[in-house]
Amino acid sequence: MKNFAKLVLFVSFCFAFLFLISVLIRFLDSWIDFVRFIPLGEIIGAEVAEAAWNALPSAIYLSVLLCLSYTARRGIAIPLSMGCIIALCFAFTSAASLGIERTASISPLFKPASPIVTGPGLILSQRNNTMILLRESSDLTGPRVVSIPDQPLIYQEQPIGPNNTILSLPALPFSVETPWFIQSLSIDLSLCAWQLKSRFQEGFIYFAAYALGLILLLGSLRFLLELSLWPLANLFLGALVFRLILSLEVFLNSREINTLLSHYLGELVPSLLITPLAFGSAGVLLILFTLLGRLARIGRKKDG
Repeated sequence: MKNFAKLVLFVSFCFAFLFLISVLIRFLDSWIDFVRFIPLGEIIGAEVAEAAWNALPSAIYLSVLLCLSYTARRGIAIPLSMGCIIALCFAFTSAASLGIERTASISPLFKPASPIVTGPGLILSQRNNTMILLRESSDLTGPRVVSIPDQPLIYQEQPIGPNNTILSLPALPFSVETPWFIQSLSIDLSLCAWQLKSRFQEGFIYFAAYALGLILLLGSLRFLLELSLWPLANLFLGALVFRLILSLEVFLNSREINTLLSHYLGELVPSLLITPLAFGSAGVLLILFTLLGRLARIGRKKDG
């Protein structure tokens, strides 16, 4: 009973902490993109909700992985540990999705005191193209000088485009090249977040099925955290397998694979439930494999 109470507290703290940290990182990333544009506007609740949706998959994957590692190191019984982790993570995921939906209705959430205002001579650069503002940055229709590679300087007294539309100013050059591994991971997590959000909009039952199937599959991998005597090595192995599951999730949700599976399953399973059914079936098989392996190990010890 004591181990169960500690496990509940650990899972609750781990999910809440990782979700809040992920939301903060996503929000800061959105804020950096936001302040790169002139003039500065408002940050509404929908943008914060979008950052929270993007943070939800990383919170699910990391919290399940760390909680499984905790139960393996503490030697907590497999049925108790997996059942508690799956149930609590699913409950927190559902609660987070409902909270995100409420956040989207807050508008505006943050409003800067004043837009970015600088004197004449502000230089904006993007893809080797440079624009020099000859007046304050708050003057959108002010004159400017544009420099394009291999072309003479262009002076625009009134930067009005076709149909009398004002040409938008480029973003400030704050971008930094990120490694390919981080980019691919971010893209896959964003695709997972898009799946959760779209299924929530289709109906909570579809969202619940998808989240439960994913968490069930992740929670069934407890045996990975017990393969060796080195907990850190087991943790890295679990992280690698979780990354492969994330790639598998993107693969199954692709339009071509989903269409192919829908063709074979016909009208037996709705298209929105194909991926959750695959995740849930794999999770149940892995749980049975883990329990049978543990029973066989216990029987072998008794025979010895």
